[in-house]
Amino acid sequence: MSSIKPGETPSAPASARTARPQSPYFYRFKLGDADVSVVTDGPLELGDASSNFVGVSEEEVRRMLARHYLPTDDVVLEQNVPVVEIGGKTVLFETGMGEVKIFGPRTGQLQKSLRAAGIDPASVDAVVLSHAHIDHAGGVCAPDGTPLFPNAQIYISERDFIDWTDESRLSSPFGNQVEVARKNLLPVRDRLVFFKDGQEFLPGIQAIAAPGHTFGHHCFMVSSAGASFCFLGDLTHHHVLLMEKPLMEFAYDADPKQSAQTRTRLLGMLADQRIPVMSYHFAWPGFGNVGRDGDGFRYFPAPMQLDPL
Repeated sequence: MSSIKPGETPSAPASARTARPQSPYFYRFKLGDADVSVVTDGPLELGDASSNFVGVSEEEVRRMLARHYLPTDDVVLEQNVPVVEIGGKTVLFETGMGEVKIFGPRTGQLQKSLRAAGIDPASVDAVVLSHAHIDHAGGVCAPDGTPLFPNAQIYISERDFIDWTDESRLSSPFGNQVEVARKNLLPVRDRLVFFKDGQEFLPGIQAIAAPGHTFGHHCFMVSSAGASFCFLGDLTHHHVLLMEKPLMEFAYDADPKQSAQTRTRLLGMLADQRIPVMSYHFAWPGFGNVGRDGDGFRYFPAPMQLDPL
């Protein structure tokens, strides 16, 4: 007979309470003839929403988050890194935070995630950076300047390279961003390749200028055998706040108003053309579609493909 008294909650067996390892943090799917593996650099803890997302009242921001059953006191973003095997090349988008922990202790997981997915960093032919902020370019090199992707060329816009390695900006409010960019990009200066808006700079990968978050920020259209998705970079950081109200401003934007206009224009194009998207910061694994919803947009996560490829 049970010894549980009325009102008590039964305890789980000790074996059930034992901590168990999480499943490997990677996800694979097909894109035409290309293979995509999404790995992670770990959750990024942004903090209080009202201090980062501005132009809408604090009360409305909290209501928006609460409607979607999200915490209202701490916004946590993902860092979804797609590795695309396309046109005979292995292409990695973004490199995460490296060893910088200003956005919480759980970042800096990219190298571990790659190993879990069976991807050797030495097999990466190209690293593509949407821009040079810490959480995107912080994992290009080890702290001693050794390239972490020893056989890869590094693709970035020339404007972002110039802006974020400018020594004179070390004393600016963005000085920590400049410091990390210099530590990661200057040691591989001879490997840098600059792309331009509209250029297909790698097989099946086209640059799309998306200025505002940084002035050299780009998105990328990835296409194979009639299938495509747009890698958004930091076009929009949150699947609710900057989608429902795309003219809301984000504190880390170089030009928040330009960023909002760019975001609205490109999200409208992707929605109207029904082009799937891959987002760096949306909930794992960040793949889905964008649709129009009133004056804003809505993100529709794609069902995960769990059949063997």
